[in-house]
Amino acid sequence: MLHSDEMTFWDHLDALRASLIKVIVAFLVVAIGLFPFKVFLFDNLILAPTKSDFWIYKLLGADFSLNLVNIELTTQFMIHMKMTLLCAAVLIFPYMVYQVWKFIAPALYSNEKNAIGKAFLLSSFLFYAGVVISYLIIIPLMLNFFSGYQVSSAVPNMFSLSSYISIFTSMALTFGIVFEFPILTILLSNLGLLHRESMKQYRRHAVCAIVVLAAVITPSGDPFSLAIVAVPLYLLYEFSVLICRP
Repeated sequence: MLHSDEMTFWDHLDALRASLIKVIVAFLVVAIGLFPFKVFLFDNLILAPTKSDFWIYKLLGADFSLNLVNIELTTQFMIHMKMTLLCAAVLIFPYMVYQVWKFIAPALYSNEKNAIGKAFLLSSFLFYAGVVISYLIIIPLMLNFFSGYQVSSAVPNMFSLSSYISIFTSMALTFGIVFEFPILTILLSNLGLLHRESMKQYRRHAVCAIVVLAAVITPSGDPFSLAIVAVPLYLLYEFSVLICRP
């Protein structure tokens, strides 16, 4: 698949270093730019799912809000730093993808450039779609369930800022990565390792796996919450079937 007779090993190394430097500079510029906007970043975005006026709580008619506490002296500053860096990484994701593409494109044949180029172009959209669905649907549903779960009425729930941020970041990144599944499908299909018919053949198995995964993500067990998670995952699988080679 890869070919490059014109560039030496050191030329490739220089090209890789240049791409890495550009990504690091872009990352630092965006992170520094975001750092002063602490109030907007947290009050309007990151902490929005903890408030009663978040859209999905209104849709479900749920009277829900989450009060967070901080129990360590340096936690709020460290979380500010962490979330600023994470948001910067998410924002420059398309630029990172572009730099990866720019690095490998010269080593691809023309027919490979067309297929793999489309995959790289699609990857940013799918990553953001996963993050947005996690933010708008998955995280609020998890908060609603776990905030009311108790092993005993004698043990009241208190929720720390750090535990909320841990759930927020892990779920957002997990769904961003899960939504890259069609990209893996395209790459395996172009390598001849995956075919459309095989994906159709195992569709029922995939549906069972999706339902189980949705049940794990939404442990409340009600059909609406289950469906609201399972349907996007199923549509993602069907989309992968469509773009897979026959």
